[in-house]
Amino acid sequence: MKLKELFSAHDMTQGPPWQRIMEFAVPMLIGNLAQQLYNTADSIVVGKYVGLNALAAVGSASPILNLLLALFVGVSTGAGIVVSQYFGAGDREKLSRSIGNCITLAAIASIVSMVIGAAITMPLLRLLDTPASIIDWCGGYLMIFFLGSAGFTFYNILSGILRGMGDSFSALGFLLVATVLNIGMDVWFVAGFRMGVPGVALATVLAQGISAILCLIKLLRMREVFDLRPAHLRLRRDAAMRILRIGVPSGITQAIMSVAMLVVQSLTNSMGELVIACNVIIMRVDGFAMMPNMTFGQAMSVYTGQNVGAGKTDRVKAGLKQGTLIAVGFACVITTCLLFFNKYMFALFTDSAEAIDLAGRMMRIMAAGYITIAVTQVLGGIMRGAGDTVTPMWISLFTTIGLRVPVAYILAWFTRCPEWPNGRPEALSISLLVPWVLGAVISAVAFRRGKWQGNLAAQSFQQD
Repeated sequence: MKLKELFSAHDMTQGPPWQRIMEFAVPMLIGNLAQQLYNTADSIVVGKYVGLNALAAVGSASPILNLLLALFVGVSTGAGIVVSQYFGAGDREKLSRSIGNCITLAAIASIVSMVIGAAITMPLLRLLDTPASIIDWCGGYLMIFFLGSAGFTFYNILSGILRGMGDSFSALGFLLVATVLNIGMDVWFVAGFRMGVPGVALATVLAQGISAILCLIKLLRMREVFDLRPAHLRLRRDAAMRILRIGVPSGITQAIMSVAMLVVQSLTNSMGELVIACNVIIMRVDGFAMMPNMTFGQAMSVYTGQNVGAGKTDRVKAGLKQGTLIAVGFACVITTCLLFFNKYMFALFTDSAEAIDLAGRMMRIMAAGYITIAVTQVLGGIMRGAGDTVTPMWISLFTTIGLRVPVAYILAWFTRCPEWPNGRPEALSISLLVPWVLGAVISAVAFRRGKWQGNLAAQSFQQD
């Protein structure tokens, strides 16, 4: 394959399913890992140059940030699936109209996030009993991020469009450039200018803006695939509603998970700054561990969407078996690495032996759950790619709100002791493992019941 062909749209309706999935997933995996490096670089820099309190501040800000960003995560998901279906069907006009509406929706989502995020930042931090020693840092970090959220919004939605057309290499290249810039600016602003926690937020905002601009330039040059005229940017009810109908359930899912994180964050805050900092370290490593699972889920959505659009439902079922084997294989490797090398990973964030030891105990509890998450993500990806985003939403609702939150508080209550008056930190890890395992079981049952298969009828898609 020529270099130019790598950075172009790819047809996933032809060839061996495993090969098409891997060709798409590998560059996207590298890109997702690079994006996770954004937050990890923030944590490493503030942890090393400022201290554990700064690390705790970044961690306490994350659940609020994720809650507000859920809006355009949903639009991004809807954009990728709709684009993949129209690309697979070869419908140039509807593809052009959908891409134009995605860009307009991205602009609207940016404004909403900017206004709402800036307004509720401090009230939410106070509601969560954020320790006084870190609340100002948290507030400054979030305020900068929300005011500059347009870059993150546009990058996610525009890269979702590129991936929907099978081009995961371009998004990867742009993200790698932005990641290098982000890391460089992190060190420059924090170590050089002594800007502290707000410095890493500013670095992230600037880097994300650059990646968004690069994505837009790439799209504007893809005239052989679609058109982008002013008329396509005008919101049309049918096009916008199709994107939102598919994307909003995914956005709600992300919001639900963020609400659960907020509720559990309140419990984490009550355990003290050491536990907050340890939780930040674990979640950063967890972000990398989750990336292959999330990536294969996204890959299966695009693969399914294109084949549904082309009416090739037999390839969807073939891709299920091959995609699951690949995802589970990656998860087994990751679990092994976490069990044997977690202390070396945590040492990147802090020199505190106490924090490294506690984080290691918590991570070992969670490790086995990544294999079950692989199954959940592949099955959920196929359901979403077929247009059924509601079933994965309900599963996430039950596991995150119905299971994780109660399990966390119940275990914390029963593990109270003089050393840990508000409960042992391990309760937080167990509260993740339990819903992960049950989520995989529920997803398998829902998948076998086959509601998603009703969306495989190509005629329902082609009549839009």
